[in-house]
Amino acid sequence: MTHVEEELAGQPECWARAATQAAADGGALPVPGERVAIVGCGTSYFMAQSAAALREGAGQGETDAFAASEFPRGRAYDRIVALTRSGTTTEVLDLLGHLRGSTRTTAVTADPDTPVMAAADDVVVLDYADERSVVQTRFATTALTLLRAHLGLHTDSVVADARAALTAELPQGLVDSAQFTFLGRGWTVGLAHEAALKMREAAQAWTESYPAMEYRHGPISISADGTATWMLGEPPEGLEAQVRATGATWVSGALDPLADLIRAQRLAVAVARSHGLDPDRPRHLTRSVILAP
Repeated sequence: MTHVEEELAGQPECWARAATQAAADGGALPVPGERVAIVGCGTSYFMAQSAAALREGAGQGETDAFAASEFPRGRAYDRIVALTRSGTTTEVLDLLGHLRGSTRTTAVTADPDTPVMAAADDVVVLDYADERSVVQTRFATTALTLLRAHLGLHTDSVVADARAALTAELPQGLVDSAQFTFLGRGWTVGLAHEAALKMREAAQAWTESYPAMEYRHGPISISADGTATWMLGEPPEGLEAQVRATGATWVSGALDPLADLIRAQRLAVAVARSHGLDPDRPRHLTRSVILAP
């Protein structure tokens, strides 16, 4: 079993722990009414997008998401939440250093022995969700579960769905698709972007991702026999029929969208294996991006 497979299989237990931890560490997380930005890089950025949409949708306050390198430094926020598995990512540490003394910051990390512990005002450590793999799975989804539970939006059924996602059969022939598109709506747009990233990282697959309503505005032209379109969450009315009419495979699920992301992670591993690739060794990638000064 690869590190990726072992780690993605551990997600249900990690999510259950994060839901409990959200109550214990809630003082380090945003309070209702705060104007908040959530930042990260790569996978963490996509989790930030989902968390921001969930928080604002729950009426907790204006919430934005940014890649750490693109944070608008002239904009005022009450709190910045930084997601960083390694605690060493250059862009995140640079931003936290810039904000010190002017804006309250919270870091969510997997490693308590890294510079982020001193760079942020508050830190939430998810060390039980740390990973050996370059490709992120359980840390990212556990961080999102922590934030989701803090908003009161997590239930035990999500963990049950996660366990179901580990054994659910993937649609027949899906692994052999020549191209994959992932779609989301609202908070699941970030999940769609993350699913696509997993496919690119682990399997070097031709993969795209979009807000579902945007798919009709050009990207659907790529759909045809031998391609697949995967909807995370509830699809817009009529979209499934339109995609099927192109000859593409339509994939959706009855599970919680975050649990359905586990199925997409499993697909990435399966496609990598079908191409003779090692998902633990993605091309050109390292576990953390540390830039030379």
